[in-house]
Amino acid sequence: MTTTNSKIILGKNQYGKAEVRVVKITRSTDRHEIEDLNVTSQLRGDFDAAHFEGDNSHVVPTDTQKNTVYGFARDGIGSPEEFLIRLANHFTSSFSWVSGGRWEAEQYAWERIISHGAPHDHSFVRKGQEVRNAVVTKDGDNVYVISGLNDLTVLKSTQSGFVGYPKDRFTTLAETTDRILATDVSARWRYNNEAIASGAIDFNKAYDDVKALLLEGFSEEYSYALQQTLFQMAQKVLDAHPEIDEIRFSTPNNHHFLVDLTPFGLDNPGEVFFAADRPYGLIEANFQRETISDAGNSWDGIAGFC
Repeated sequence: MTTTNSKIILGKNQYGKAEVRVVKITRSTDRHEIEDLNVTSQLRGDFDAAHFEGDNSHVVPTDTQKNTVYGFARDGIGSPEEFLIRLANHFTSSFSWVSGGRWEAEQYAWERIISHGAPHDHSFVRKGQEVRNAVVTKDGDNVYVISGLNDLTVLKSTQSGFVGYPKDRFTTLAETTDRILATDVSARWRYNNEAIASGAIDFNKAYDDVKALLLEGFSEEYSYALQQTLFQMAQKVLDAHPEIDEIRFSTPNNHHFLVDLTPFGLDNPGEVFFAADRPYGLIEANFQRETISDAGNSWDGIAGFC
């Protein structure tokens, strides 16, 4: 099978196995450990013949990619970032025509069930705060790492307002200096290329610290708008972590509207609210250092972030 139009060329392409669910239980002692990932592997390289001629000699089966995830998990996972880098190095070194790719993971956290006042050795309950994620992109010798989280739901019940905005005939929103501010934080941060190459980043420790700093940044100061609060959160992270070049946010403004209780003969001194799920404001922003390392194609395919 050949192309019938010599003007047609193959543009950007990648393929692989999506959402490989792998759970690793470490049983080396009576106190078990659990690691739970959802992994996607996508390869890039010389795949022209597969598209134009049906020649599969360069097509590493997606089933093989799936099995590689399981095989690598046998030796342990560690941080999602380290696991994805291992996969990237394996595929680009094992198959000469694979020049790079994109490897993504979501990590689901578990904590031990408390039984008779103590954490149980081998019984767990899923933690419900947020989903951790990571994306590793390899392009030739360049390795890019983007870490992040989704659905970190936060709320402050005061110390937030919204005033001074432009008004026209369609404006009905009243100004306020005291409101509920709530959002579901989705954030991604990209590590500096030199820091990645050094191999000195403790991705698990960095993740825990960045999450803590995001929560501090959300809570500590008065919020004049969600945009300004995102800057406060980003500033904390970038000040504390020189190995991070940029951080991006996608955050809905989860509106809480005061309920009118006067029809029931009741007052409402800012205590009873209707939590609306839609429509909602959607605030996205990218904060980065004035001078940063080249991002290459590391942000390709990461939807929902400007």
